[in-house]
Amino acid sequence: MKELSGLPNLKVYRLVMGAGIILMILGVLLTFFTQEHLGISFYLHAVVVAVNAILIWVYPKKQTALIRTSINVMLAIYFYLMFVIYPFTLSPMLIICFIPGIAILFFNKKLFYFSLYGNVAVVLSFMIYVILVDKGEVYYLFHKDVLGYAINFLASQVMLLFIFLLLEKRIENQKLYYEQIQKDERLKTTGQLAAAVAHEIRNPITVVQGFLQLYGNDQPQEKRKHYELMLEELKTAERVISDFLSLAKPSDVDSEVVNIKESLHNVLDLIKSYALMETIQIRLIVEDDCEISCSLLEFKQLFVNIFKNAIESSKAGDTIEVKVKKEQDMVQIVVSDHGVGMTEEQLQIIGTPFYSLKSKGTGLGLMICFNIVKKYNGTITFDSHEGVGTDVTVSFPIIK
Repeated sequence: MKELSGLPNLKVYRLVMGAGIILMILGVLLTFFTQEHLGISFYLHAVVVAVNAILIWVYPKKQTALIRTSINVMLAIYFYLMFVIYPFTLSPMLIICFIPGIAILFFNKKLFYFSLYGNVAVVLSFMIYVILVDKGEVYYLFHKDVLGYAINFLASQVMLLFIFLLLEKRIENQKLYYEQIQKDERLKTTGQLAAAVAHEIRNPITVVQGFLQLYGNDQPQEKRKHYELMLEELKTAERVISDFLSLAKPSDVDSEVVNIKESLHNVLDLIKSYALMETIQIRLIVEDDCEISCSLLEFKQLFVNIFKNAIESSKAGDTIEVKVKKEQDMVQIVVSDHGVGMTEEQLQIIGTPFYSLKSKGTGLGLMICFNIVKKYNGTITFDSHEGVGTDVTVSFPIIK
């Protein structure tokens, strides 16, 4: 059965909307049979009902922004028209209060605010008209307590705004929860795959490496380069397998007290030669020296990965800035580069298996980083702009 975006399935939609259309048509027929003289208001009423019926009925087949906006506007016009044509009853006013609720059904933020602000502007303008121009001649029931109606109307709009914001927050939380489930499922699948094939692949690679080294030494200089190239590619394959294994079997090392400043200096010592090869400087700024509880080995593995990514995305002569600062009960380590940066689309899928911006990358390095941070109740976020650079912010709870 066909599903509608933000609405019930087609059968339920046809049933409910069909009942609404029949009620609107009955209203037109009732006017036709009870009034002796049919004026322009009757024909206008009939036309608005017809347009609404067509839009509502064709919506499941054409779920476009134009159709959704048209339904919202035409239903608003219909209820406004009922209030204007039949001033002797205030029941249409109750429905007018909930016109923005139509946009909530579509879960469309822009349409909701357009409907809300438009409804407030139209109704308040009409109230001013009744007070200054009509003065109770036609809309005598409304004129009796305009202030009361105004207060109740505005209260209903505030209530609808609150409901919309609450729904929007819940939908956003559900979306984040769903994305997290997807990431966990991908990680689980990757781990199972790694556990199944990594060892079986590593054994023949080790044998091949041994024979290549053995026969490579006996080759002339011009052919020896080919053997060196093959060995280098096999080492790359081994690194990928090692990353697979670290995902499949996370290390169960014990946590220890890690001094942030001292540990980052150790990491910089490890990575300094690689940075100098690319003529890139790394500057460490420690505003607040803190201690955290984690594995020193995994801490180093985390930041070696982050620093390598920053170096590889930077241009020759650039400076990478590493800033450590305290934010309440968390320590933030921000690694900033001025490299190629990333687009919004790339940021959305970074850290997923087999997605990498590097030609020979696998995406597993960052995935390991995410796992390490999560293991110690930390967070990792990326703020990047294409052609400007990237800020990677890693936060850990401070030992109190």
